Amino acid sequence: MYARNRRGHACTVNIPVNMSSFFDLKLDIFPEIAILGDMKVSAQSTPRTAEIVRQRIQRGGEWLWRLEDFRDLPFTAVAQALSRLAKSREIERLSKGIYFRSRPTAFGPSRPNPAAIRKLATPRMRLFPSGIAAANLLGFTTQNAKRGEVATSALSLPRKLIGADTLIHTRRPEAWSTLSDTDAALLDFLRRGGETSELSAEKTIRRTLVLLSERGRYRRLLKIADTEPPRLRAMLGALGQKLAKPAATTAHLRTSLNPFSRFDFGVFIALPNARSWQAKEHRQ
Repeated sequence: MYARNRRGHACTVNIPVNMSSFFDLKLDIFPEIAILGDMKVSAQSTPRTAEIVRQRIQRGGEWLWRLEDFRDLPFTAVAQALSRLAKSREIERLSKGIYFRSRPTAFGPSRPNPAAIRKLATPRMRLFPSGIAAANLLGFTTQNAKRGEVATSALSLPRKLIGADTLIHTRRPEAWSTLSDTDAALLDFLRRGGETSELSAEKTIRRTLVLLSERGRYRRLLKIADTEPPRLRAMLGALGQKLAKPAATTAHLRTSLNPFSRFDFGVFIALPNARSWQAKEHRQ
């Protein structure tokens, strides 16, 4: 078989018996073919891909777009097309792989819906209610915070995805990814010593015990307790004891604590067994 090398000179190519070797050789001779995973993509398809991407976005109007929305097209060509459209300001890059096409309004270009972009962010990074939002979800308050507040195990979150005014608590344990929003909200509430509750101390404790009594919840929180601060482990032990959990169930929590440490239990200092779980005498 004859072919042209990179300098245009004719050369003889022996066809190997092994097809994988033949394919490797073909790539060496014809560099315009690239491999992306199991997908073969011709570089000549790039201009056509860019035009298809542009047309779909134009027809879609105001919309959030992801790389995953173009699964039927070559990945690299789509990424390049979206990058070029962002540079030309036809779309706005919100985060890695997420873009937004706005529409003109009387107040300037439209902005993406916060709920929609948070929903897009969820598969990539878990977001959990925190602060007042967590207390509201759990029934400790009827207030709605003026600004959003979230917790995440990520090191950071793109501001364009969650809002410039949102208060972010990062570096939550990776173990939180196994929890429901309610479970994580309860951990957040305990971390704050119940300070976001608008109920009395007695009612706050009673409500907390009800939540922990729901099927499997105490066991789930106990399972990841080692990733939580000592103060939370101490409160979880005191609450478990109040729920009449077997001593063997809370034994690990007690042995995980430095016996010389004392912890601020917040409103949970009102637990009758708080001091036996190393609660400070007074809040500071």
